Amino acid sequence: MTIEPIMTVDDLNRFLDTDFPQVHTDGKVFHVTAVGPGFATMRLDPNERHIRPGGTVSGPTLFALADVSAYVALIAHIGPVALAVTTNLNINFLRKPEPEPLECTCRILKLGKRLAVLDASIVKAGDDDLVAHATATYSIPPR
Repeated sequence: MTIEPIMTVDDLNRFLDTDFPQVHTDGKVFHVTAVGPGFATMRLDPNERHIRPGGTVSGPTLFALADVSAYVALIAHIGPVALAVTTNLNINFLRKPEPEPLECTCRILKLGKRLAVLDASIVKAGDDDLVAHATATYSIPPR
């Protein structure tokens, strides 16, 4: 069964700007770039605040990218539900991410009435080698 999105890239970016502005605390570094059946993709343009000693994008930044991407993938398919929340996120860091743009594609594995399970793959923009991989579970509030 394919799940069709009900929000566009523009809808999602506008929603982040208006309903979740704290995602832009470090400047507009997170951008929704694609949405399609069962998935959404976000881009991170890291700034100096996201770089840890040794010249790599920090783990907390990658975690945030996976989490926000999962949230965006979910609301793209269920609509702008501000109170959908993360109940679990597990991440594996696989390669040193250089301080350059990263992309996270998040796919919905299961979409139930109360829970959604998602899979997030983070890569260097324009590359296929995984930098990090995460799985997330989101709680969906009753309508």
